[in-house]
Amino acid sequence: MTHPIASSIQQPPFLQPGDRVALISPAYFTPMDNVLRTADLLRSWNLEPLIGPNVGKSFAGEYAGTVAERLADIRWALADSSIKAVICNRGGYGTIHLIDSLPPSLWASHPKWLVGFSDITTLHGLLSNARVPSLHATMSSFLALGGNDSSSLLLRDLLFGSLPLYQLPPHPLNVTGKASGILVGGNLSTLSANLHTPADPTTSDSLVLFIEDVEETMHNIDRQFTLLLRAGVLDRCSAVILGQFTDCNDEFSFPSPEAMLLQYLQAYNIPVLCGFPAGHGSPNLPLLLGSPVSLEVRPDGSSLQFLLPSPDTRTVVVPDSPQPPISQ
Repeated sequence: MTHPIASSIQQPPFLQPGDRVALISPAYFTPMDNVLRTADLLRSWNLEPLIGPNVGKSFAGEYAGTVAERLADIRWALADSSIKAVICNRGGYGTIHLIDSLPPSLWASHPKWLVGFSDITTLHGLLSNARVPSLHATMSSFLALGGNDSSSLLLRDLLFGSLPLYQLPPHPLNVTGKASGILVGGNLSTLSANLHTPADPTTSDSLVLFIEDVEETMHNIDRQFTLLLRAGVLDRCSAVILGQFTDCNDEFSFPSPEAMLLQYLQAYNIPVLCGFPAGHGSPNLPLLLGSPVSLEVRPDGSSLQFLLPSPDTRTVVVPDSPQPPISQ
């Protein structure tokens, strides 16, 4: 099943064996050992990895090179028509520096799969505004561990065209209902900082908003979510998906960040799916941002389906078991 709006989306072709995949570092520095191990993993998937010319450089102790160097690798990956997908090595911080130099029109001219999460939310926002779907999914710093986990294997399958139909366990804070719309979002801290920029994917209607965060205080989560509220983002949402809030402290008496956010969300009378296993925990299940989706939240569980043309869809049953945090 596809969605009528899918016809206006510039969906990149799914990968074929032998396709080239670029590895780039648009934010924080990643040890080259991680990049090389990820390259080996891609070869085991019958793909040809290409490492960005500036990968391995560092600047100011944390960045993966200067702004110019990080930009150069993105432009290199987009301009090379033989490269069919781009995997980011790490998030951290720094993609906000790139917004004005990477307009959505550039991504629309070179549609290809982009993979990453955390600070890569900025790039996902640019792609969403270009109407090019992208993959909120694990990166080199985790893929380098071997690629045998569910997060990595689902990413591999999705890149080759097998879309997951997620079946999720019930959550005590869920708000039941059915909705459809375009899935947007990512890391809450990054998303809120990108409001009213070309990387803000929240300006259209019929949105399904996904957010997650890591190592944030409750009051920072409240502040950032309030920025979304004041920008009218929730008025444009048909549903909200709350992902992992990993290592977020509890200086307030709310039992969880989800419980705190529900005090705002309940006023909107839209479905809310809590505890989706995507973000800075494990598993970090891939999501197709910029894709039309169908969401059903029921008392006995929930389902999330991506409504893009694909050669295959398979049901993925998500277990109800908390997992430890993972690296970016």
